[in-house]
Amino acid sequence: MPENKHLDLNLTASPTSKIIKFCYFILVLFLLGCGNDKNVQKPEDTTNNTETETTASETKTKTILCFGDSITAGYGLDDTNDAFPGVLQTRIDSLDLDYVVVNSGLSGETTAGGRSRIEWVLNQDIDIFLLELGGNDGLRGVPLTETRANLQAIMDAVREKDPETTIILAGMELPPNMGQEYTAEFRAIFAELAEANNVLFIPFILKDVGGIAELNQNDGIHPTVEGHAIVANTVWEALETVIVQ
Repeated sequence: MPENKHLDLNLTASPTSKIIKFCYFILVLFLLGCGNDKNVQKPEDTTNNTETETTASETKTKTILCFGDSITAGYGLDDTNDAFPGVLQTRIDSLDLDYVVVNSGLSGETTAGGRSRIEWVLNQDIDIFLLELGGNDGLRGVPLTETRANLQAIMDAVREKDPETTIILAGMELPPNMGQEYTAEFRAIFAELAEANNVLFIPFILKDVGGIAELNQNDGIHPTVEGHAIVANTVWEALETVIVQ
């Protein structure tokens, strides 16, 4: 039979020769394996990563922060999500707008209290800042000069942190028993500050709610769930001008 050189197991070869050939065979397999690994390892494609980062940047959720007292906090409600900030979030979600509403209301808060905690609140990025404070100042008879100075200081802090933040100032009115002169001067503070600082202005955040018994809780001050829905509509009139394009 003719000798088959390709299939010859070389049974007559010496043990040393067999070992050398076996080692050579293993070496060839190793080199082939390394070659395949090199083919598999391709340069990292950064195109998709760049596109993903760009998309994430473009769709970054923006923040609306409601900074206020018990009206914002939803005092007396079984579910604070029924307070006007929560109602605003529901409306924003229904419109598929990329905003989150943060309720930073604190019951009993005065403008002085707000001024003392504003730096802590500003540790987060804020795109729209709704300032709803002053009612407790008026009810406690705080000097109007102090209320004005505190509100101005809060807006200054927001602007210093980020000049691009949109500020909405919500005005408040006092009951007649506080005296006509005091209530008139108190009301004027908000309008004057809004004009001086060129910010969006809500003349009376409790419009169509304040003084209406069925829309307020037993204390006659804090809105019911139905009352908060109306407050949310009032705030929305100003808010939609900057978030709905």
